[in-house]
Amino acid sequence: MEADIFTISVEGFEIVNHILTLGYATMAAALLFFILTKNNCLPKYRMSSVLSVVVMTSALLLLYTQKISWTDAYAFTGEAYSIKPGADLFTNGYRYLNWLIDVPMLLIQILFVAQITGSARASYMWKFSTAGCLMILTGYYGQFYEPGRLNESIAMWSIWGLISTGFFIYVLILITRVINEGKAKMEGSGRKVFGAILPLFYISWWLYPIAYLAPIFMEAGVSYEITIVSQQVIYTIADIASKVVYGVMLTATSTMLSETEGFKVE
Repeated sequence: MEADIFTISVEGFEIVNHILTLGYATMAAALLFFILTKNNCLPKYRMSSVLSVVVMTSALLLLYTQKISWTDAYAFTGEAYSIKPGADLFTNGYRYLNWLIDVPMLLIQILFVAQITGSARASYMWKFSTAGCLMILTGYYGQFYEPGRLNESIAMWSIWGLISTGFFIYVLILITRVINEGKAKMEGSGRKVFGAILPLFYISWWLYPIAYLAPIFMEAGVSYEITIVSQQVIYTIADIASKVVYGVMLTATSTMLSETEGFKVE
């Protein structure tokens, strides 16, 4: 692919720069929130907040690295931004490394709030960890071949994307089961908030395959700039919704359930 196709307008460059900054700044703010509210619920629920702290730390560091990668890849030409001579191309590799850490923990933390214990919890933890990691690893491998890359291969990109989607659907089936099991044990406002996690999960998680597919529009004549800017915006919105909003809803549920069970914050 010719180098001039990687030229991006000032506006496009700044949108990605700003959205990535928003991403890691949101993770930093959420990190403080989960640390400060960890003890606002019964001990049996607190592991959910602990895992949110780990997720926010990981996401903060790797999204910051993603932002540095973006600014390092381009140079201002006086009218626009273009790939620096000899610079590494900007990729989503850092995001995948972040997801490899975060996805298993995001899936496991809900088990504590849903009050799934014993062998059932162990079984879900194994399934979530295995399916989650395989989903990320296959997607990570596929993104090396996405349209717009120097070694693009629609066939390889599609095959690995489909394999990743298979694990993705399996995870959605499991999370639906977990949320339904958890709701059956709950009462009051905590049950309502917990139930609202399912539509959030479906909406935020489906944004990821949409962003993965964004480069295909380049084959239809859509510019590199529009493709990469829209992809980064979608990925970042998905990260904030699936990590921060999700974690806050789990924390709210834990707090409400604890109050129902007679717990008072000291």
